[in-house]
Amino acid sequence: MQIQLEGLVRTYPATASMAQDVNAVQDVTLSIPSNSIYGIIGKSGAGKSTLVRLISLLEKPDSGCVLYNNERVDNLSSKELIQRRRHIGMIFQSFNLFSSRTAAKNIAYPLEICGTPQIVIKQRVAELLELVGLADRADSPVSQLSGGQKQRIAIARALANNPDILFCDEATSALDPQTTRAILSLIREIQQKMNLTVVMITHQMEVARDACDYVAVLDGGKVVEQGTVTEIFTKPQSEVTKDFLANLKPPTEDENLSSQKDVKLVRWSQTRGKYLLRFVGALTDEPVLSNMLKKIDVEVNIRAGGIQHLSTGNVGTLAADITGSPENVAAAINYLGSMGITVEE
Repeated sequence: MQIQLEGLVRTYPATASMAQDVNAVQDVTLSIPSNSIYGIIGKSGAGKSTLVRLISLLEKPDSGCVLYNNERVDNLSSKELIQRRRHIGMIFQSFNLFSSRTAAKNIAYPLEICGTPQIVIKQRVAELLELVGLADRADSPVSQLSGGQKQRIAIARALANNPDILFCDEATSALDPQTTRAILSLIREIQQKMNLTVVMITHQMEVARDACDYVAVLDGGKVVEQGTVTEIFTKPQSEVTKDFLANLKPPTEDENLSSQKDVKLVRWSQTRGKYLLRFVGALTDEPVLSNMLKKIDVEVNIRAGGIQHLSTGNVGTLAADITGSPENVAAAINYLGSMGITVEE
């Protein structure tokens, strides 16, 4: 399911508790490809939650439109809207499970309110429990499930009606790093199996790194940057994105020992370094700096370095000083650029 947003605007008028109007979403235009995981990232107050409510048809925009597969859906009638929402799944940070129901009964709930026959419900619930790896917890009360297990049940419930779009609104924010990694891996696996379009709302760049194919960065209700996750990580344009990347959390030592998925970013100098070098894909294994030093008379002092493993490939990062004559430093930067390395000053 392809999603297109064209000039979305949403303003909340001033109230007794708000002294002035809040321009939550301002002229947002995005194209979310079918069968992909699209991350929408921003800090608190950036407009993420409002935008997801508009995309998921929980609210109507003040202006602009939302299209699913080139068909406008933000102006549907009440009856049409109910039918459309049944093909939208959503998972939340707080799980939103019924404490009075077992794991299996929570998954069954959306099927029950659609009038699905019990024999079909039983079969579908069993399939979904197997899919999320909790086939043995069908009769467990919610209170006996861990946070990660609760989110797996919430994912299964969101998939009950075979949606073509899955929204994840800060779905891993309440989980520890290892559980977050497992949930993101599960979402990627499900997305590929079911050919879903997944929209992930998050304030964590780690989520974009580990799960997303594409990313849009929000700030003040506006999209300040968008592109593939590799483009965002290697060629950040906005100050907001650069700030996110500067504060990206490396994996913990336990994660490094239990999984070789990431190499911890190592810093051995308190000085940042004048240049930030980003290597993509196969370049992370190439002796590019060594080759450069053989060709150009400069010195390189590496301050920090490491590799981020994105869902789409590897990105290496080095913080370094490059010293020498102005001509040779310029030649070195040009050489790195010709080799496909992004250099930020």
